[in-house]
Amino acid sequence: MRQKLYGNRIEPACSYCRHGKRTADGRAILCLRKGVVPLYHRCRRYEYDPLRRVPSARPVAPTYSEEDFRLD
Repeated sequence: MRQKLYGNRIEPACSYCRHGKRTADGRAILCLRKGVVPLYHRCRRYEYDPLRRVPSARPVAPTYSEEDFRLD
């Protein structure tokens, strides 16, 4: 099976649907099919759109000094 863009186990939600658009306050989805629905609602017309996903933040890389690499 081919690896999807954000993994193979993506829970369906209207916030990732092709037919939905987030409201200005970000608390609901304006669905072309169902109207106003909650963020994590899902209907049978759900179509995944990978471009609507917001990637998680990168972890902060640790900082190293020259003493960490010294072989004394």
